[in-house]
Amino acid sequence: MAFSKSYPRQSKMGVQWEESILTDEEENEVEILARAQNNILMKVCLADAKEIVKEVGMKDYQTDLVHIAISLFEKRASHEVYWKENKAKEKFDRAK
Repeated sequence: MAFSKSYPRQSKMGVQWEESILTDEEENEVEILARAQNNILMKVCLADAKEIVKEVGMKDYQTDLVHIAISLFEKRASHEVYWKENKAKEKFDRAK
């Protein structure tokens, strides 16, 4: 099922809502980009977690690092829906 999002467009008759639908190819492209970005982000989160553990003098058990990294990742991560919404908005704006 293709990703879609509705956006308002001003017209002479008022606001009209138009749907922007990503093709399967566009959606797949955005998913791949999001996944790659999230992999990079997780590596950064792991490095940050190591630094935090070191700074506060905790023992650097791997499970602790992973838990901290996951918490950081969840706060920072861009979800696929966010990327898809951005792509749909770009497509909507180009269709003016």
